Parts: sequence; structure tokens; C-alpha cells
Amino acid sequence: MTSSEDTLRALRAALLVLPDNITLRQHLADILMELGQFEEAEQEYRLALSLMPENQLLQLNLAAAFYHQGKNSQAMVLVENLLKSSDTPAFAHVLYARLLLHTGDSTNAAAHFHIAVALDPKINDPVLAERLGNTDVSTQKISVPDDNLPKHQLPKYELNDGTAIDAPLEQPAISFKDVGGMDAIKEEIRLKIVHPLAHPEIYQTYGQRIGGGVLMYGPPGCGKTYLARATAGEIKARFLSVGINDVLDMWLGNSEKNLHELFEQARRYKPCVLFFDEVDALAAKRTDMRYSNGRQIVNQFLAELDGVESPNDGILILAATNAPWHLDSAFRRPGRFDRILFVPPPDRHARINILRILCRHKPIEDIDYEYLSKKTANFSGADLKAVVDLAVERKLQIAIKQGIAKPLTNKDFLAAINVIHASVTEWLSTARNYATYANENGIYDEILNYLK
Repeated sequence: MTSSEDTLRALRAALLVLPDNITLRQHLADILMELGQFEEAEQEYRLALSLMPENQLLQLNLAAAFYHQGKNSQAMVLVENLLKSSDTPAFAHVLYARLLLHTGDSTNAAAHFHIAVALDPKINDPVLAERLGNTDVSTQKISVPDDNLPKHQLPKYELNDGTAIDAPLEQPAISFKDVGGMDAIKEEIRLKIVHPLAHPEIYQTYGQRIGGGVLMYGPPGCGKTYLARATAGEIKARFLSVGINDVLDMWLGNSEKNLHELFEQARRYKPCVLFFDEVDALAAKRTDMRYSNGRQIVNQFLAELDGVESPNDGILILAATNAPWHLDSAFRRPGRFDRILFVPPPDRHARINILRILCRHKPIEDIDYEYLSKKTANFSGADLKAVVDLAVERKLQIAIKQGIAKPLTNKDFLAAINVIHASVTEWLSTARNYATYANENGIYDEILNYLK
């Protein structure tokens, strides 16, 4: 038996246990595509899309499966829908070029191939380029005929020197109902972000603007990033996640420019949730910095939060940090991050909810969530996910060996709990010291209340 056949067999066995696991199903479909089994791949992509209908990659892969079977009309419908998005994958333009070429529309086919190469030069297809009459499109200045293409299909960035390409935007499919516990925190975010968008006239009556910032802090793995993404899903807004690598640049002035461009992108696609993960890396105390370029980044960040050049109405700024004590105090002034929320490890009730959510699409039998919650005191959300993942992995091994899928039981989870340990202990110890000896203006009172 070949390795591909072994992989297919293992994936199919795994899907018997986890029929709603999108990652497994997509992996199975991808392998079927590589093997040229396009009809089966089509079925798997369809099943995956029934679980996540807005997933662009799944839609694109299904379109490719249609194309390889000669179902060009069905492929065309899917691709044209994808091209309406502001963050269309480059390969969608390649596939559309191939489909247009089949219809004899070589002009528009060439235009879309140009766009694809501009988005991703590595995607260059010499065979397709030759058929379109382009021997080296990667070196050509790209010109898209305005009269032949709808505006939404044109590049939204410059294609000459100094190309400025937008960072990827998400449209999260999760919402607050997918977040276990955190009821008080979710209510704070509703007051700051959700309700202003739902009832703008009421907030305008009281002179309150729509937008602003919320800073979440707490131990790692407790759901800060997940909550930020769920916030975007709750209000059906775009989600732009920013990490330190998206901003920092070795050349003087480029980091500030990158930060500005990210804010400008959020302003173009409002309502948009702009999320800064590990924000202390970009907003550290200026007094702790040895070099002026770090201070310049902080100053630029503050200016963007204040909307000095462009207003931030409709931009919802969330940030997360594990080390709020390293954050420059200027970020806590009103109008910037004026809501500072402690995200603790989930309590007993929250752990029950998280475990229920994690097991929602898995075969289970007689699970005592109350008992499991007691056995996982001080576990973070990430720790609980690790417990469930380990239990599933061990069950999968048994299922593959025996050729039969059996449901997960309490015993499986307890065995995993004996291996996984709470990861927040060290953070809580550090936080206690700061809350005890550096509790400026009572900012860390929530930590002290939690540790009582």
C-alpha cells in the first residue's frame, strides 16, 4: 500500500470519529486533488463548505475541482463570487484566466493573469502566459483595461515601485456564543463596541463616538485573541490582526509607515476590528527604550489612536498583552485604550462551557463536565484544548488500529488531564508582584481580587 493510500485510509478513519473536523476533511480533499481523484475531492470540499460556507479557500478549491472535471460553468460561478471580495486570493485570478480562455475571452484572461502575478509573483504560469501571448509577465508594467473589467476586479494597490499591498482581512465565522464563559468581559465589549454599532443614534444623542479601544490583559492561552476574533464575528465586521512582524522594519521610518498603513486599511474597510496581539512589543514604555526609533513607533501609535490625520470612527481597536506592566501609560488615557479588561483563567462554570464547545462536534458518551471542570482548576482555555486534542489523538490511534471508531469517555479526558498541566502558574506569580508593589491608580485591583 502506498503512503498516499495509507494517508487516505487514516484520514477517512479519523473522519469517522470527527465528521465535522474541517481541517481533516480539507486535508483529505487536497490529497484527492493531488491524486487526480477530482470527483471525490469535489464531494469532500462540498462537505467542508457545508460546515464553513464562507471559507474562501474551500470555495476556491471546489472551483478547481470543478475545472478539472470540465464543469466550467459551475467553476465560473464560484470564482466570480470570490472576485467580489476585497482580499481575493491570487490563484482565483489564475483560475478565472483559464476559464475565460476557454470561452475565447483572451483579453480579460490576460488582465486577470496580470493581476494574479502582481499579487504573487511566485504564481507565474509560463504555459498559461505563453497561451495568452505574454512571455515574461513578471517584468511587465501591468495595465488592466478599465472598460473590460468590473472595478472590483481591479488591483487596489500600486503595481510599480513601492508596492503597497493590503494585509489579509478576515471575516470571522465565530461570535460570542462560541466563547465559553467571560460573560462580564463580553458585556464590557458589548457596551464599548457592539451596542454603539447596533444603536448609533442613541450614542450620538449622548455625544458618544462609535469606535475606540479595549485592552485585554491576562495569562497566555486564556482566549484574548479568540475573543477579539469573536467580537468581529459578533458585529459582522472585518478583522485585521496585527503582530509585531507586520510593523517592525529594519529601515528608519518604515515601521511608522507600516503602522500608519495598517490603520488606513482598517479605515477603508470599516466597520473593522483592528487587533494588536502582544501590543506591549509596539507600545512599550518610552522611558525603557534606549533608541529613538522605538519611541517614534510609540508616538506614531498614539497619533493613530488619536486619529490625528484621519478619524477612527467605525474602527474598533482591540489589543492584547500578557505583560500590561510594560505598556506605556499614555496608552491608558481616555480616547485610546480607555477600557482595560483583565482576562483571567476560566472559572469552573467557564471551563464547563469551554469543554462543551470543544466537544461539540465530537462523538462522546456520558461525559461529566462538572467533574472534569473540578479536575482542571487553573487550566487556561489553551490548556483545555490541549486536553481535548490529546484525548482525541489517543482515541484516533485506537480507532485506526482496531478499524472501528468509538466515542470519547470521561476516562479518555482524565487520562489526558494527568498529562497536561496548568500553564498559568508562573504568570500569576509575576502578576501578584506587580499588583502588590506597582499597582498605580489601582489598575491591577482585578488581579488582586482574583488571587484572594
